[in-house]
Amino acid sequence: MKKFSIEDVLSSFHFSVPVQVRFSDIDSYMHVNNGIFFNYLEHARASYLFQFCGWDILKIGTVVANIQIDYRLPVHLMDKPAVYVRCIKIGNTSFVLEQVVMGETEKGEMRVFAESTTTMVSVNMETMSPVPVPAEYAAKMMR
Repeated sequence: MKKFSIEDVLSSFHFSVPVQVRFSDIDSYMHVNNGIFFNYLEHARASYLFQFCGWDILKIGTVVANIQIDYRLPVHLMDKPAVYVRCIKIGNTSFVLEQVVMGETEKGEMRVFAESTTTMVSVNMETMSPVPVPAEYAAKMMR
């Protein structure tokens, strides 16, 4: 998986969502539990599809087919991360999103905390069968 610099993220990702680190996200090592990162990524993906693409999931849904994550640095309670999202590939029924968890540490330093790629599949909400990625959403994701 590609390792992003702060400059790469700021110049090539055009959508991000701030994340509020909750006390319940912190584990006994005093940082955000690795499993919680998946919640952050899911929230950002949903926001991206709804806010950036206008995706109506009541008509055509999406499911995760594959997700990969590389952890780079721990997130602590007072850090201010955000999740950056962009689409890097669109197939017939699937698309791949790249996500970066990046933000300000308690000391005010910008850092990349994690990077992820997620393959999503468009599905019919009644049958949960794969369907083509709607052209209107594909066009928004690839602009």
